[in-house]
Amino acid sequence: MSPVRPGNGWRYLFRGVRAGDGHRPAGTPLRAAQDEAGVPPGIWKGRGLAAVGLKAEDVVTERQAELLLGEGRHPDADRIERELLAQGKSPARDRRATVLSRPIEHNRSPETDKAKERTLWLGFDLTFRPPPTAHVAWALGDDETRLVLELCQDIARDKTLAWFEDAVAEIRWGSGGKIRKPVREGLIVAVFRHYESRATESKPLLHDHAVVSIRARRPDDKGTWGNLSADSLMAHIVAADTLYLLYFMEEVTARLGWAWEPREVTPGRRPVMEIAGIDQRLIGWQSTRRQQIEDTLPVLTAKYEEQHGHAPGERAAYALACQAADQTRPPKRTELLSLTELRKRWGNSAIRAYGADAVDRLAERARAAAAVVWARVRPVVDIALAAVDIVAVVYVMRGAFKRHHLLAEARRYLSYVLRGRPHEPGLDEKIVQAVVDDYSRPASRRMMTANLRALYPRDTEDQAVLRPLTRNRTAPQYERARLAASTLAARVHAVRRAERLGSRPRSYAVSVPAASRSRLRPFRDGRKDGRLLEPEIGVDTVERTRQTLEAAAAQVAATLQDSRRAREAAHGLRPQPAPATAPPPYTQQPGLQPAPGRTTGGVT
Repeated sequence: MSPVRPGNGWRYLFRGVRAGDGHRPAGTPLRAAQDEAGVPPGIWKGRGLAAVGLKAEDVVTERQAELLLGEGRHPDADRIERELLAQGKSPARDRRATVLSRPIEHNRSPETDKAKERTLWLGFDLTFRPPPTAHVAWALGDDETRLVLELCQDIARDKTLAWFEDAVAEIRWGSGGKIRKPVREGLIVAVFRHYESRATESKPLLHDHAVVSIRARRPDDKGTWGNLSADSLMAHIVAADTLYLLYFMEEVTARLGWAWEPREVTPGRRPVMEIAGIDQRLIGWQSTRRQQIEDTLPVLTAKYEEQHGHAPGERAAYALACQAADQTRPPKRTELLSLTELRKRWGNSAIRAYGADAVDRLAERARAAAAVVWARVRPVVDIALAAVDIVAVVYVMRGAFKRHHLLAEARRYLSYVLRGRPHEPGLDEKIVQAVVDDYSRPASRRMMTANLRALYPRDTEDQAVLRPLTRNRTAPQYERARLAASTLAARVHAVRRAERLGSRPRSYAVSVPAASRSRLRPFRDGRKDGRLLEPEIGVDTVERTRQTLEAAAAQVAATLQDSRRAREAAHGLRPQPAPATAPPPYTQQPGLQPAPGRTTGGVT
């Protein structure tokens, strides 16, 4: 997420984002620049389009984007001004009639209070980007695979934007914008699709820029216009990111039958979900920008440690990564190629680097790896265990937290457990509510923290187990978080086992999105070299597994047959005893008839 401001921010949007991050010469029409760059035209999205006379899937024209996203005015302001001028209205009044909410000139006026301190925003540029293996499959797969992945991208993006409209978007209200209320209709969004990264050597990078207009209608009778709350959108950006990834994984699994597995990019950091079975070498071929950043990051990290005396935390590490990205940011290329030409170039580059087999059998290996994943992973969500896992991770990572922090972690948990299988609508909210109700307590007026007495209800001397994990700097923070989650999960299993042995059954909410006979495995400590946290799956692995199972079954059958023959030879065939005479029916004594549903002894 990045803001769109007047001046340089708006000019960057006009010159780069709308033309596929390519070079747009001065005076070149927008549609001509998009055709030369090989990218589709931008389209309008959002339920707020009806308020300005637009429809979903309409093409974003240059004048509409300039008026709405560049000046905060009605996208059809030219026609409205002409009609008002024909009625004899003054030009200044005509312009004011087309302005949505407060005009830009108001913040630039010297009479405005604190005008110099205000930073005017016109919109938000939300970037939706799938995982690297999805870029690889999209760039090197056949045309059918490419179209399916683009459809998955569309569905996941639209669902995330709908969640923004329903649950996040708030409009500023009252003096100073201190009161926040939901928007009336929805958001107005311009979506632009790009196909490649801005690396020196063009690499596949399927992503969408969704430019959200800050103008929205207030929920009043007059339908007046106001500005969205930037704080609400920025606070929920991580939760939106995890929701988008969850939807994208579900669509890919449902339409292509592929599965997902965790991959550790940076040792000690959060793993990312990737498509199982795709050659991991292709990720390095695709993400040349990441390699440039990784080469620069150790130098910046060493300077930070020398200056502060300790390793950077999560926020400091993110800031250093942004600094490394800015230092290694190359200029945009001026050569314009169509998507067909780009895919041909990408395919030849991957074949030269890793051979034709790695490219031609990409989809086949993904399907074979998915069969192995579903054979060992059971997509079942235990709400109680999920709540304990999430509160432990968030507590160790942050200490004090808010609801949207829990929501983001709950969606990460679902991504790992389900591996692309569909989740029950509202399941993430149920898990978060379980954390809020059972395992959290207020830490301040706006924050909450973990309730250690609820996590350790019986032996209070163990309540300090999690506290040293928050202060220990010898191990990476996420590794400490996973250690805390594993400790609490083992405790929940122990409590349940004790309740079963004590004949005190207790119901636990369990969500089963899809039937499966496989078994769930927790996180394991894998190799710390940026590889998979689980063994890499391929066609050879599937074939070896099948042959091993067949050989084991044949050996067991032969052993059982030999054992039966040996017993027959040693003891011979035993004659079957004749059936005994049936006993007479039992007669119940009067007055001793047992009550229905009860027994006086024996086996019922």
